[in-house]
Amino acid sequence: MTDQKPLSGRIALVTGASRGIGAATARALAEAGAHVLLTGRDVKALETVEEAIHEAGGSATIAPLDLTEADGVSRLAAAVAQRWEKLDILVINAAFLPSLTPVSQIEPKQFGQAMTVNVLATQALLAAFDPLLKRAGHGRVIGLTSSVGTAPRPYWGAYAATKAAFEVLLDCYAGEIERLGDTRVAIIDPGATRTTMRARAYPGEDPASVKPPEEVATRIVSLLLEDFPTRHRERIGKIG
Repeated sequence: MTDQKPLSGRIALVTGASRGIGAATARALAEAGAHVLLTGRDVKALETVEEAIHEAGGSATIAPLDLTEADGVSRLAAAVAQRWEKLDILVINAAFLPSLTPVSQIEPKQFGQAMTVNVLATQALLAAFDPLLKRAGHGRVIGLTSSVGTAPRPYWGAYAATKAAFEVLLDCYAGEIERLGDTRVAIIDPGATRTTMRARAYPGEDPASVKPPEEVATRIVSLLLEDFPTRHRERIGKIG
């Protein structure tokens, strides 16, 4: 019997897959037929996501990864190349939110961690997985951003600066590979979504007033099934 799932045979890697949008996206990709590589620092949380995928009939592998480790991304890419020889889908979701403070009071250690996770790791992921995305023949890169990257707000300076740099890296990469094959890049702003990071930023907000991460995951999978142009951008509002 032929498996008719639309992403069957695809290998997908999701960063920050232990919870929130990353976990929901991993589950949705697996439901669509992809074999999903789950990365993140919380091994137990990754195992919980993996178990849920397997129980639903999907396929996944956990790959614990600390994006602040200098050689972590390159080691992961080498392992993926050895086992699967390609990468069809790269979802760059992991991010670090430093404390919301005036620019004059940004805490250097937190700012440095945000730069490492949100910017330096993004470049490392693109560099390490570029050959595998090209080898797939139809590679897709989805980067999750925030509206503050293009519309900065007071007290969000540290995070906004990293997201602005994140978007520039993805935009430049998209332009560089545009004529070299079928690899395509999309930058997605999930909008207000029920996540742990959102709760930290808006502690007084009723979680039920914003959409669940599954709605973002549904849109990401549907986008992957479309013939979208590279440098695609969109903000996901409430669906339905």
